Amino acid sequence: MNIQDIWSSALHLVGQAWWVEITTERPHCTYYFGPFATAVEADEAKVGYVEDLEGESAQGIQVAIKRCKPVQMTIDYEESAREHYNSVVKTPMSGQYG
Repeated sequence: MNIQDIWSSALHLVGQAWWVEITTERPHCTYYFGPFATAVEADEAKVGYVEDLEGESAQGIQVAIKRCKPVQMTIDYEESAREHYNSVVKTPMSGQYG
């Protein structure tokens, strides 16, 4: 680990690191790449991330460079919706007959 990596990690711990946030329509996801010590570093790195997603046939790609402290690196909204649906407890309709 070099000094730049250590500095980026320290900035991340205090919520001051820069991240590349990429949202896609298909699949409906948000991805975070980082941390970076500066917005310039994040901006330079975004090209490679976008190329990778395009190579995976992602559509509706939008990119933002921001200071944040993501908890998850990938948020799959379609998977989250499926998990939510599957977690809904379906109770029998007791008392409906007689």
